[in-house]
Amino acid sequence: MRKLKFSFTHYDLKQQRAGVTIEITLTAVANVRLMTDSNFALYKQAMKHQFVGGVARKSPIRLTIPQSGHWHVVVDMEGHHGQSESSIRIVETATAPRFQSAS
Repeated sequence: MRKLKFSFTHYDLKQQRAGVTIEITLTAVANVRLMTDSNFALYKQAMKHQFVGGVARKSPIRLTIPQSGHWHVVVDMEGHHGQSESSIRIVETATAPRFQSAS
């Protein structure tokens, strides 16, 4: 099994509903990745994974949970110098999604 060559800060968001907004505050430019439980497992093994987010050049940044499930946020410095401290909070709770029926 491969291992990551850099450290990261991990936030386990547990079960979240689609539409919940997460606010991440950083002290420096860093990568912020919002990912599902299965993608977080791939990330930890340094394997190809999918995520919402990317390089955060401004702080705070807000990301929205795209679908209900178990979610994680990771802050890492891969490709960046120095370190960044981070904090996270849920700023909006989701309302039940509204579906439209086709006529």
